[in-house]
Amino acid sequence: MIDEKVINESNELVESSKIVMVGTNGENGYPNIKAMMRLKHDGLKKFWLSTNTSTKRIQALKKDNKVCLYFVDEDKFAGLMLVGTIEILQDRASKEMLWSDGCEIYYPLGIDDPDYSVFCFTTEWGNYYRHLKNVNFKAEDI
Repeated sequence: MIDEKVINESNELVESSKIVMVGTNGENGYPNIKAMMRLKHDGLKKFWLSTNTSTKRIQALKKDNKVCLYFVDEDKFAGLMLVGTIEILQDRASKEMLWSDGCEIYYPLGIDDPDYSVFCFTTEWGNYYRHLKNVNFKAEDI
């Protein structure tokens, strides 16, 4: 059983982060990191992000959907890594869930733009670092 303080601090870190680093397994065995806007989440279990369908990231995730998300608070020297898988969603309900004014900048054809995709990340396990300690936890602990 994980300490509730770790879960609370992890949730606070996610809430205070506007940006999340998304790590994927790249070609040739090298990792790839991309900064993305944290849009919507369900605690520490699920996260929804949006991206352009035409990006090379979509093609890479179709081959290998193992991903990690990383949140950081440089002032508190705290970090949260969540490891899991991403599903690529292109249904209208998922797109509507994330759509907001201003999205037209990225998707000029609107909510039905074929270049608009949603990622749904599901956590399998995580690691929280703060107070000079690493704490690992499993999805069922959150």
